[in-house]
Amino acid sequence: MPIEPETQARERKDLAEALRGLRRASGLSGERLALRCNMSQTKISRIETGRALPTVIDVERILKALAVPDEVADELLRLARRANVDYASWRAYARVGLYHKQAELRALESSSRVMRHFLPAIPTGLLHVREYAVETLSPTVASDPARDVTRAVQARMDRQAILDDTSRSFRFLMTEQAVKWQRASIKAMAAQCSHMAEVNRKPNVEIGIFPQGVQVPGTPMNIFVVYDDRLVTVELFSGEVVLRDPRDITQHLGLFELFWSHALTGDDASSFLEQTAGHFMRQRN
Repeated sequence: MPIEPETQARERKDLAEALRGLRRASGLSGERLALRCNMSQTKISRIETGRALPTVIDVERILKALAVPDEVADELLRLARRANVDYASWRAYARVGLYHKQAELRALESSSRVMRHFLPAIPTGLLHVREYAVETLSPTVASDPARDVTRAVQARMDRQAILDDTSRSFRFLMTEQAVKWQRASIKAMAAQCSHMAEVNRKPNVEIGIFPQGVQVPGTPMNIFVVYDDRLVTVELFSGEVVLRDPRDITQHLGLFELFWSHALTGDDASSFLEQTAGHFMRQRN
């Protein structure tokens, strides 16, 4: 179920108050607790006042430093895991302008070194040619919110400059269906496949494709992106979920590597994309 913003805010407030109460009950000052946790006193203060959301690992360190009983610690860790899940609907993004989402993604990419994209349904925006981007950002059903498509498309195209930053690495893993799903015109599909083959030759980019007919011991259920080892974004029809629990991150990294081990990569992936582009071009003629 979507996570209601009101519930998120309440749980984060409850977590901050509980940690502050436990610290006071222990008789420790913020400075002493910070020393025990190897954190700054400023960070402890921000956590206790709700100005900073602690990670699950932060909460574990604080609870250990305070010698909190297991049953209390378990409950607070569950609360911390729930508090570290964000949900944002596409409708909410549309209200402020989808180009703001592109700016948010650009900032996230600029603060990350290794990005892993799992794409069972469709190529990601960093790989789009313009016509394909127009199709994917345009409303598709009557209930879709209105949006400034032109501005959102330009923001998406501007984001792609980061692929030339060789200090960052990108791995894009797609199913054959994601490559071949005709989301745009035949001409755009051919251009899209050719473009991905070209991007795959960048020194800091790897594209993997696991083809149909290969047995894979897993089910590709959701689009997700792992940024370094600090957060995962998961796309839904209605919006996006952000996960920060280390256990969730580890699980998604493991899934990515499982699927990657069955994929075509390197020249084999480029050849697959070029052949698919040729298939679309023959359909035009």
